[in-house]
Amino acid sequence: MIDRRLRVVGAIGPALVFAWVSFMAAGGRIAWAAEPDPASAQIKAASVPFSYFASRQARSALIAVRKEPPEPNFGSNATALRRFHDKGTDKILAVMTRLYETDITSETLGGVRVDVVVPKDGVAPHNRNRVLIELHSGGFIWGAGSEALLEAIPIAAVGRIKVVSVDYRMAPEYAFPAASEDVAAVYQALLQQFRPQNIGIYGCSAGGILAAESVAWFAVHHIPQPGAIASLCGTGAELDGDSAYLAPLLLGTGGVPVGGKPLLLADLPYFKGVSEQNPVAFPIVSPRILKQFPSTLLIVGGRDFTESSETMMQRRLWEAGVHSDLFIFDGLWHAFMMDPKLPESREVYSIVWRFFGRHLRSSK
Repeated sequence: MIDRRLRVVGAIGPALVFAWVSFMAAGGRIAWAAEPDPASAQIKAASVPFSYFASRQARSALIAVRKEPPEPNFGSNATALRRFHDKGTDKILAVMTRLYETDITSETLGGVRVDVVVPKDGVAPHNRNRVLIELHSGGFIWGAGSEALLEAIPIAAVGRIKVVSVDYRMAPEYAFPAASEDVAAVYQALLQQFRPQNIGIYGCSAGGILAAESVAWFAVHHIPQPGAIASLCGTGAELDGDSAYLAPLLLGTGGVPVGGKPLLLADLPYFKGVSEQNPVAFPIVSPRILKQFPSTLLIVGGRDFTESSETMMQRRLWEAGVHSDLFIFDGLWHAFMMDPKLPESREVYSIVWRFFGRHLRSSK
């Protein structure tokens, strides 16, 4: 999903990467005034304390990121952008691998490159017939490699389960539905070894959106649905609503300029030309497709620009009769769980694994 670029830095790493793009692309300043819409609000200068419910580590991390210089403008140079983010996430990956020991191998499944992550002490007996598919973040532009491993390693270690991280095709080289096709290819290859009810799919940000899009793709192509999915900090809905405007203000990083709007999924290169009514790109618009969703976990920070889309998706899944759990971490930002040193991140790892442990079958 789009990285609204709260910069990947130091201890926070890619945890804040997504909060910056929309308002930086629009000038990176907030000066709201009353608009013609009589229902709009005029936001005046105000001081909002950091959340009482967030950890002191999260508070320190937010202060640290505000001291960092803004991300360079790479324009259309996706290669330079990817190198920049790889450099940042490599540092955090070194911390993650010390905290969570795993073995990593690269393979090809269904013609798609994947990283297979397994816990150093082995897959637990009750998970031998289970597997998770992980879909990385990065705005559908970057995120393969170290960023993907940041999301795969802790779940593999905490859950003692095999995790397959998919190196799906991204923009600007490719466009929708290339990533969904790649996930489907890997999933169908795994169906040769595992029952669909024993497979889970999860992702953060772009990966959370892709997890929802993938099961929508399965629905329209008559592919058996997995046992459960988890969409963290992004899901199958447009990035609009109150949080798209309020999150950057609450993080103290700027905002959407007067008369402007957040940068929506529909504005991303990957979704160029895709209708917002396309149910495979935006599953939330189709009750028929949502009824086919498996049990779904939704996790988001209270100061994440994707909070509105996550809460709206939970409501629509509830209406469709789909079991869905929603966790909102007050005061936390976009993709905060990529920072392994935050206690909230460790809580997320536990929640994700417990959800899959409850909803995936384990029989062969």
